[in-house]
Amino acid sequence: MVLGKRLQDLREQAGLNYEEAGRALDVTHATIRRMEKAEVGLKLPYVEKLLTTYGITSAEEIGGFLALAREANRPGWWHSFRDVLPDWFSAFVSLEGEAAVIRAYEPHYVPGLLQTPDYARAVLRAGMPHAAPEEIDRLVTLRIERQALLRRREAPPLLWVVMDETVLRRRIGGRAVMRDQIDALMDATEQVNVRLQVIPFAAGPHPAMYGPFHIFRFHLQEIPDIAYAESLVGGVYFDERDDVSTFLEALDRMCAQAAPAQSTKAILDGMRKEI
Repeated sequence: MVLGKRLQDLREQAGLNYEEAGRALDVTHATIRRMEKAEVGLKLPYVEKLLTTYGITSAEEIGGFLALAREANRPGWWHSFRDVLPDWFSAFVSLEGEAAVIRAYEPHYVPGLLQTPDYARAVLRAGMPHAAPEEIDRLVTLRIERQALLRRREAPPLLWVVMDETVLRRRIGGRAVMRDQIDALMDATEQVNVRLQVIPFAAGPHPAMYGPFHIFRFHLQEIPDIAYAESLVGGVYFDERDDVSTFLEALDRMCAQAAPAQSTKAILDGMRKEI
């Protein structure tokens, strides 16, 4: 998806439309569009031809891009969960694994990367009341395995989350599950690559009361930020600069409204005593 966006940027910088790019490969405009939207794999000969068509002459740059495309075409670790992982969420897991910074606003429940297994199971069961126990177990396993990226040795991402107070007030899974979850959040505040803020009811209205979203930022500066918003039946990815700027501005304002990260552990401790 990230490389597709990069191809789109290069095409637009070259002043070519889908049809003109398609003629360079002797394919339809739809094929170019599907490559840019990551709806198909990136064929290396196609990618190399497109790069030269877009005016990229540096062998090093072309080689680097092809190496990334080759890597992107390999099945991710989550491929083994394709029986329970919807296509629209596979892209999310891929972006999550490539991001340098993951920022999120969550008004309903603890973000997946910080959930305990029992809390995750309760959240999934609430959202999928008709799912078989085996399917829920598979999804819980997938969710817990995603969390490994926060502990990886090489370049773990910074996870910066703003949670609404509702998340801590809503007792998901019962008293014991909530207590364990809050303990896990308190532990997470000790990690150098986790920044957790709580936005209390007393902070009043804020710019994202409509729902949760994520923003991904990547190591390569030329790759643009991507925002993600989810509904009951799918997710939407935003990569246009104006759209992403709107999400960023909303999140920056909420960070300013929320209690500072240094206060989070004390807030969590207070909430735990109330359960």
